[in-house]
Amino acid sequence: MGEDSADLGGMLLAWMAWQAEFAEHPSEARDGLSPEQRFFIGFAQWDCANDRPENLRVNALTNPHSPAQFRINGVAVNMPQFHKAFACKAGQAMVKKDQCRVW
Repeated sequence: MGEDSADLGGMLLAWMAWQAEFAEHPSEARDGLSPEQRFFIGFAQWDCANDRPENLRVNALTNPHSPAQFRINGVAVNMPQFHKAFACKAGQAMVKKDQCRVW
């Protein structure tokens, strides 16, 4: 849980830094994706993985981080900025009623 909270906090800081940079150097949509969407896609690509079941078991016992799919989605689902970027609506899989907040 501690590393998951750290991932969320780090992503919020990254978002704030990106917003500050974007304010000074705006960007256009590209390849059908808004700059905000590309920010989150870049985050998701950072931890792409296709682990074998035996590797997942070992990591569950030895690694303080969640598996990649939970690590990425666990951050995005708790960021209203993600919901806005992808026009997520209540009731959809990436919108949780109770979101975690840090700071």
